[in-house]
Amino acid sequence: MDESDLIQRCIDGDAEACADLYQRWCASVYRLAYGIVRQPQDAEEVTQDVFVYALSRLRNYDPFKSAFRTWLYTITISRSRNKLRRKWLPTVELDEWSESDAERGEATRPAEDLTEIHAEQARVWEALGKLAPKLREAVVLRYSENLTYSEIGEILNCPMRTIQSRVRLAHKELEKWLVASG
Repeated sequence: MDESDLIQRCIDGDAEACADLYQRWCASVYRLAYGIVRQPQDAEEVTQDVFVYALSRLRNYDPFKSAFRTWLYTITISRSRNKLRRKWLPTVELDEWSESDAERGEATRPAEDLTEIHAEQARVWEALGKLAPKLREAVVLRYSENLTYSEIGEILNCPMRTIQSRVRLAHKELEKWLVASG
């Protein structure tokens, strides 16, 4: 079903359409929220909050101003920032955020390889956790959601050049921390 039709059905009060819209976007919203708040329970809470907010204000969405994904990701970023302001969160392993080993085809790799991969993921996640929130948001949107710089700029409400700068700064900071940690 076309997304605009699905949105209209949601606005008209069709509960099944709301469930379909949720199913269509839930994983992406969760992944983005998790990339920012770094805790599964908090990402789940943010995801629920995003959909409660978005579905209750779906009438305010204007497809001529932005893509639905942009509108939804903007809400996700805002709700994730609010969550971080309210609570200090410890870091977690990067492999908890990424796909399962079997989905990546790692089930057949030797245990030593998997141990190295998981250790490297933990180092990268630890380095991501050290980034300033604005740098981390830009990197998560760029690499987790595969968004363009202009899409990220629209979501974060800043110029494309600023986003490019944030991603470049994040790369430098990540490189510095990863080299320092071996």
